[in-house]
Amino acid sequence: MGLSLGLADLVADGVPEAVARQVLAVWAAVPAGLGPPERWQWLQRELPGRPPLAVWRRLFAAVYADWDQAQGPPPAWLPTADDIALSNLGQFGAARGFADYRALHAWSVTDRAGFWDATLRRLGIRFATPPTTVLADLAAAEHPDWLPGARLNIAASCFQAPADRVAVRCQTPGRPLRETTYRELQTLSQRVAAGLLAADLQPGEAVAVVLPMGLAAVAAYLGVILAGGVVVSIADSFAAPEIAARLRLGAARRAITSGSLAPKLRAADAGPLVVVEPADLGAGETAWDDFLAAAEGGPPVPRAPSDACNILFSSGTTAEPKAIPWTHLTPLRAAADGHWHHDLQPGDVVAWPTSLGWMMGPWLVFATLLNGATMAIYEGSPLGRGFGEFVQEAGVTMLGVVPSLVKAWRQTGCMEPLDWSRVRRFSSTGECSNADDYFYLMWLAGWKPVIEYCGGTEIGGGYLTGTMVQPAAPGTFSTPALGLDFVILDETGRSSSQGELLLRPPSIGLSDRLLNQDHHAVYHEGLPAGPHGELLRRHGDQMEALGGGYYRSHGRADDAMNLKGIKVSSAEIERALQGVAGVLETAAVAVNGPDGGPSQLVVFVVLAPGTASSGLRGTLQKALRRHYGSLYSIGDVQVVDRLPRTASNKVQRRLLRDSYQQGASHGPT
Repeated sequence: MGLSLGLADLVADGVPEAVARQVLAVWAAVPAGLGPPERWQWLQRELPGRPPLAVWRRLFAAVYADWDQAQGPPPAWLPTADDIALSNLGQFGAARGFADYRALHAWSVTDRAGFWDATLRRLGIRFATPPTTVLADLAAAEHPDWLPGARLNIAASCFQAPADRVAVRCQTPGRPLRETTYRELQTLSQRVAAGLLAADLQPGEAVAVVLPMGLAAVAAYLGVILAGGVVVSIADSFAAPEIAARLRLGAARRAITSGSLAPKLRAADAGPLVVVEPADLGAGETAWDDFLAAAEGGPPVPRAPSDACNILFSSGTTAEPKAIPWTHLTPLRAAADGHWHHDLQPGDVVAWPTSLGWMMGPWLVFATLLNGATMAIYEGSPLGRGFGEFVQEAGVTMLGVVPSLVKAWRQTGCMEPLDWSRVRRFSSTGECSNADDYFYLMWLAGWKPVIEYCGGTEIGGGYLTGTMVQPAAPGTFSTPALGLDFVILDETGRSSSQGELLLRPPSIGLSDRLLNQDHHAVYHEGLPAGPHGELLRRHGDQMEALGGGYYRSHGRADDAMNLKGIKVSSAEIERALQGVAGVLETAAVAVNGPDGGPSQLVVFVVLAPGTASSGLRGTLQKALRRHYGSLYSIGDVQVVDRLPRTASNKVQRRLLRDSYQQGASHGPT
C-alpha cells in the first residue's frame, strides 16, 4: 500500500486528532488488490465529510509512493463507468465501435472529413445552402476548402435549444440573478441585427463591440453576425490609443459600447456609437433602447464559410497585434471542443470569467450555445467571495479558470466555505498550471477534474486538452484535441519528447490569413516537413511528452507571453514603456512562476546616466496602466548596463529570461 500513514503525521499537519483517527480507520479498510488509481478513487468515495486538504496530500503521497512515472503522472481524478457511458465521447465511441478513446482520436486525424462531418451532425449546424462535401482537397493543408458551396450564418445555429431553456444567467454584484431564455436572447440579437441593417450595414462590414461581458455584449455580438457583419472584438480595459489601433486594423467605423466606456471610444475616433446605459449622448450617437426599437428582427444574412464573422487580436513578436479573422467556420472548433472535450450537454451551466476582447469570450458564446447549454456571467471581479457565491447560486457545472486566478483563491481561502458540488469539471487555459494549485482546485469542488486546455485565437479553440473519459492529473494534458495532431521537435528539428510543438493541419478552426501580416511567414516559413512529408504549422509553445500519453506545458517558445491568461508580445509591453523619463531601453520577458505556475512579467531596463532606480517599478507600472489598464502587473524590474543582442541587433530575450530564472540578481551586463 505504499507509504505508511501515521497519526503523528496527520496531527503535525494540523488535522484534528478525531478527524485523523477517522481517516486512518478508512485507510486501514482499503480493499486489498486495488491498484493505486483505484485505491485513490475508493478513498474519495468512502471518506466521510470533507477532510482537510492536508489529509488528502498525505493520502495522495501514500497511495502513489511506488507509482511508475512511465505510466504517466499520478491521476487525482478517474472517470467512473457511468461518467464514460453518459459522456458525449462515450456514447459516440460506443455507437461507432471504437475500442477506446485513443482509437477515436486516431480516426479523427486519419479521416478528418469524416470526423468533421460527424461533428457537424452532432451539433446540428444549420445551412442556408448545404455544402457539396466536407473537405474538397485534403492535400491543401495550408488553405483547405472546407464545406465548399455552403452558405450559412453561424449565429443562426446558436438558437436551436428549446425556446424556454435558459440561455444566459447573469448577476451584477449585490443584485439578484437574471435569466434570459433562448427565445429572449434570439429576439434581442435579431433586434440588434435589424437595427444595424436599418442603419445600412453592408455584408462584411465591421462593427466594434467594446462592452464588459454581459447580456448586452452577447446580444450585440450575435446581432452583428446575424446581420452579416463582422465583429471587431476589443477588450473594454484598453485605453483609447489601443482601442484606436484595433479599430484601424479591423476597419471598424462604428461601435457598440457602454456609457462608461463611451469617452474612450470618442477619443479613439470610433465613429457613430450605439451606447448601452448612456450617461449622455454625443452627436450622431444612439441610445441602446432607441436603437433596438428602430426595426423588427429578420432572417440571418447567409455568408460563405470562409467569410469573416469576427476579428480578434493576438500578439506575436512585433509591436502591432496580429489581426486574426474568425470565419463562420471557426466557432465550430470552439463548439467541437466544448462538445467532445468538455462534455457540454443540455442542462450544463458554463462560467468562464472573460470578455469578448479575448478569444475565450467568443469561445464561451459558441461552445455554450451551439451545445444547447446555459452561459453564466458574473459582472464583477472573479477574485473574491462574491464570484464564488455566484458559481454556487447559478448552479455552474463547468467553471473555466486561468492559473493565476486559482492561485489567488488558494492564497485567500475565499472559496473554501462554499458548496461547489454541482461543478462537474473545471477547465484551465492561458498559462502554465501549477500542479499544487490544481490539486487544491480539484479538492475545492469535492474532487472534480480539470480539463487542461491549450490553444489560441488562431485555432478557435485548443490543440492539446483533456477529456471526461480519461484520468486527470493536475497540471497536465491527456490528449491532442480531436481532429488535430502535432509533433514535438528539438532545436535541431528532430522529433523529441521535449521541445517546440508544431501542428499538423488541416483542421476546421485553423486560421488561413491575417489582416496585417504574412500568414505563411508567421506560421509556416522555415519549418521542416513532418514525419510523412506533411506541412507543419508553428504555434510557439514548448511542450514535454510524459509517460502514458500525457503532456506538460513549458510556456512560450517565442517572444510572446501569456500573462493572466492573455497573450501579449514583448514588443507591445516595451512600446507602452517608451518615453518614461530616464529610461533608454526596456526588454519584457515572462518568467515561469514557482513549480511551473503562472508567469510573471519581468522588465529589464537600461537607464540614462545619472538616473536613480528608486521607485522605478511604480513608474513603469503607471506607464503600462495608461495603455492597458489593470491587465498587466510588473512582477520585477532589473536594471542592466545593456541588453544582450544578436549580430543583427535583435534583443536576446531568452538569455534575459534564462539568466533571471537561474537566480541571478541582475540580468547580463
